[in-house]
Amino acid sequence: MAGRLPFFTHLLLVCIATFVGATAAAAQEPIVQPGYKIGQPIPVSCLNRSTETGEHVTDASGQLSYIPFPTCNETGRPLELLFGVEKEINCTLDFIDDPFFHLLEYYVHNDAPLTCRIPTKPLPPSALKAEFEKGTQDDTDGQGSLSEIYTPMVVALAGTLQLSHLHIASSLNVLVHAAPKSVAPGTIAAATAYSISREPPTRIVIGDSLPLRFSVRWYPNTSLPSGWTGVGGHLTFSTLVYCLISAGASAAICLAYFRGIELPRRLKSHGKDRLGGVERGGLGGYGIANGGYGGYGYGVGKRD
Repeated sequence: MAGRLPFFTHLLLVCIATFVGATAAAAQEPIVQPGYKIGQPIPVSCLNRSTETGEHVTDASGQLSYIPFPTCNETGRPLELLFGVEKEINCTLDFIDDPFFHLLEYYVHNDAPLTCRIPTKPLPPSALKAEFEKGTQDDTDGQGSLSEIYTPMVVALAGTLQLSHLHIASSLNVLVHAAPKSVAPGTIAAATAYSISREPPTRIVIGDSLPLRFSVRWYPNTSLPSGWTGVGGHLTFSTLVYCLISAGASAAICLAYFRGIELPRRLKSHGKDRLGGVERGGLGGYGIANGGYGGYGYGVGKRD
């Protein structure tokens, strides 16, 4: 009995050491955040810039400072995308104050880009955010947009700068690429946005509202689908199938018309012609002259 005590003591110490080691290893492992679900909101934040110079603003640790996108009047919240959902998003900025008007001047004049970002995966709760960001480090030293936490989304806002007002192309396309499901399901790989000339530009002055319209499209991977190749278009499989179906339908309609309408009409007309020839006393349309042979008769004339 006394000999068994050291054995049990040794076993207990081994179990305690294993538990402590596993706990320490689990504490050192970064938090694995699950991917987005279809329709899950994606918040948009943009780089904070000085309204006087347009330069980016940094925090106390020297990192770039990002602030939420301006509040949309339609939702009462900053701009949000929906994962995997293609839709038109209206975001009206109610009141353009003087500082934001100057920022719009920088964006339109291309003095400073409207640099935004979206979380690559859903962010954890606020209590775990610091631990999450500590466990997920950027791949580059210094300042930049390459990160494992956020995906950059630069908004190319087009317009013209006038002395007293701005003209802004307020309709924008938003293209978002998701990582392949087989590699990283529910993960954003890339994103961009740019103005389009769908409608006349919006004229704004200080105090006006700015109606923005975002047309969002998603791609299931980082490859772009084939598109228009230039003037004259291109031939695709769907176009070929459409042409074949159209040709077959046209042939079927023509055949049905001929057999159902045209052919009976011709047969009826031919039958009437044959019956009309018999009624006139002819055989097949060729008559026999009276008093003659083969159509040639001997007339009765005066003999001298």
